[in-house]
Amino acid sequence: MRRRLLPLLTLLLVAASCLTQAAEPVTAPPKETLPVTSPTYPLFGGCGGVYLYAESGPLVVDLFKRDRNTRDTTAELRAILVGPDRQVLQEVSIPDDRKPTGSGLGPMEQVTLSTTVERAGVYAVNITVSQDRYGDNLLWGFKTNCRRFLVETARGHRDRRHEEPIVLGSPEQPGDVCFLPRKGEMNLDASGLLASAGPLQLFDGAGKLVKELPVDNTGKTEASFPADPSRGDKPWRLHFPAAKGVLNLDGLTRWETKDAAPDLCYWSPDLTSWFPFLRSRWLLSPYSTTVYGDAGEPQQVTFQVHNNADEERGVQLALEFDGAPWPVQLSTQEVRVKGRSAVPVSLQFSFPTDGKPHQLRLRATTEDDGFSTYSTVLLKPGNAPATQALKMPILLKPYQHENEQFGYRPDYPLQNQMYFDPSNHAVTEVAGGISMLVDGRWTTIDLSRAVTARVPDFKGETFSLSTTKVGFDREGGLYLLATCAGTPVLLHSADRGKTFTAYVIPGRRGALDLEQCSGHNLPDGPMPFVRFVATASDPKLIWRRINDLELFVPRKVGDRLDLGQPILISRECIGFSGHSGMPSSVVSRGSKVHVIWGEATDPEAKAPGVPTYVVTYDRETGKLTTPALVGYGPPANDIHNTPSMTMDADGYLHILVGTHGRPFQYARSLKPNDSSAGWTEPQAPGADLSQTYVGLVCGADNTLHTTFRLWRSGEPFPASSYATLAYQRKRPGQPWEEPRILILAPFSEYSVFYHRLTIDQRGRLFLSYDYWSTYWFYRNDHFGSRRALLMSPDGGDTWKLVQTSDLQ
Repeated sequence: MRRRLLPLLTLLLVAASCLTQAAEPVTAPPKETLPVTSPTYPLFGGCGGVYLYAESGPLVVDLFKRDRNTRDTTAELRAILVGPDRQVLQEVSIPDDRKPTGSGLGPMEQVTLSTTVERAGVYAVNITVSQDRYGDNLLWGFKTNCRRFLVETARGHRDRRHEEPIVLGSPEQPGDVCFLPRKGEMNLDASGLLASAGPLQLFDGAGKLVKELPVDNTGKTEASFPADPSRGDKPWRLHFPAAKGVLNLDGLTRWETKDAAPDLCYWSPDLTSWFPFLRSRWLLSPYSTTVYGDAGEPQQVTFQVHNNADEERGVQLALEFDGAPWPVQLSTQEVRVKGRSAVPVSLQFSFPTDGKPHQLRLRATTEDDGFSTYSTVLLKPGNAPATQALKMPILLKPYQHENEQFGYRPDYPLQNQMYFDPSNHAVTEVAGGISMLVDGRWTTIDLSRAVTARVPDFKGETFSLSTTKVGFDREGGLYLLATCAGTPVLLHSADRGKTFTAYVIPGRRGALDLEQCSGHNLPDGPMPFVRFVATASDPKLIWRRINDLELFVPRKVGDRLDLGQPILISRECIGFSGHSGMPSSVVSRGSKVHVIWGEATDPEAKAPGVPTYVVTYDRETGKLTTPALVGYGPPANDIHNTPSMTMDADGYLHILVGTHGRPFQYARSLKPNDSSAGWTEPQAPGADLSQTYVGLVCGADNTLHTTFRLWRSGEPFPASSYATLAYQRKRPGQPWEEPRILILAPFSEYSVFYHRLTIDQRGRLFLSYDYWSTYWFYRNDHFGSRRALLMSPDGGDTWKLVQTSDLQ
């Protein structure tokens, strides 16, 4: 029993006085009330969606679905219609057909999305499916009154090379796949075709037949096309006499980094629907901005005008108001943007004095082809909810994250997590350097200029940071890990980041992890760090890696550092997974440097998980202790299971053994600052917790704080499971408290939050996160990151979105 669980050269610009009446999000009527019609185009598989270049007037999109019923899962299709400013206009769903597994294609089901377009621009329909992020267990299709549209096939991610095969599933009718051809060599292969229907035909941008592709008796065809720079920028058309099969084509469904649009599968079933979307993708961002303020308060909103074409282009800018215009200064009415780059433009204004919400739009129109779309600015009187403690958890909604819901407009660098020096000055890494908050102002330090000495001398000018961690010693010395012209270096500053000395890290290249303050571990000397040198991988087990783990313990020699030689810790280390959680591999106090890691095991040994070890190096004696096995993190041979360690005020070591969708394991050293005198028996911080990606710090009162991804099922996604960003703490002498959900994902299926937990010298918690959905369509639609920064000033009791004033 199955569980329910468009080329366009010009575009009509409407008058500035037009009013926009956006439809409210609604739920579709029951499908039984809709007369089922036939889709205009063949049904296809996968997820993704449709971009519609809509002009003024009614916009209607009929969606169709047929379940394949090949698996015992619930295939509920979720469709979201959004405007050019990504305001959600309507959301509908088509439930699972409830047919038995193996019963074949189910009946055609239908829902309709509709709105009235008051201002022209690019609308979108987002398609996801419960328990089926690859869209394998259904076929879907559409018809629309919009003349210009493009499909983006965009499934959920896989842990391998990204491909988006186009799956056609309507053998009873012919079909076309129209696409922009790669100018380089193209290889095409298709399978699952109807041989009796005849050959496929490929036509170029002028409509000339390029090649007929005969289909063999197994339903396959393939062809290669040499590179040809003269292919132009008009779409080609591949014709299927029977629209059934699986198509793969270089530059369309699989890519190299040199392709014009890697990872973007744009195509259309109708040649006449093509429009130059790719050249103007992300033309104006953000799509919308919500601004809170008091009457008369000066405000500035900045946008990025992005040119996704290879050549320089001009873009015209104009303001459109709802109702009577009010004074707004636009920084420029025209910009020239180089290819594959962006330029900022700004709006400056005083907040209206009538105490009412106001709305305006910034329209961008390209000079060469007339492509046009807009972004919205919404003004709301009063204080932004983001300035106060929030009611947790935060439910992220599709296209409505922290700004749209809470007016969050960070006035600080947000690329990475925050660290705090011994004087509690906030520091964070930014592109090419670091940014520091001093006397209420953010100062950015360019490492390429700040590095004034090199030991030994080496070539290269540009420094790239190789980890997002920032380390400090007790005297305020600042440490970073970086590379320059391929040379790995440790950067050290003794003057709060004004100047740096670069020290070449000797030996082999590998991934690096730096000790950072996680509570009570400000070293008396230079920051230790570890290196992971990959020596083997396992083709049968994707997450089984083997690394040499090496420790570096720099020491001061006069006014310089001596990095010394690497100290081998393990030849079986499974590696380091730090994109989420940002676990701590090293903590130190006095002469003792403690290192934690997980190891790979022989798959035939059936280990209960990744064995986790801790070892101690003594700076004074130069000796290592015998590694102590402190626990296992299931499943075995999984690099996700990176452990984390911290230290409390009394010197006791606390660890969480990393797991992948299982409960973490917690243990504490029996003696302070000693890994070899025994550990408590490892215990789970809770039963049946699906935890991954450890973030761990220790508060001023010795309370342990951890953040992690936690899987849940049920509401708000009753047909599937979903990810949350969760928090848990353990007060001294008390058991772990129940996890508390901080963030709920806006979509079901796989998600990750790239979360990073840090703590300042006052014991306040800072949680940096950037929601990442498995669905390429949703992620590709947004230009730049969605990173936000939460803080808890009271040890996890309450949380708020951070303003610069919170960091002082």
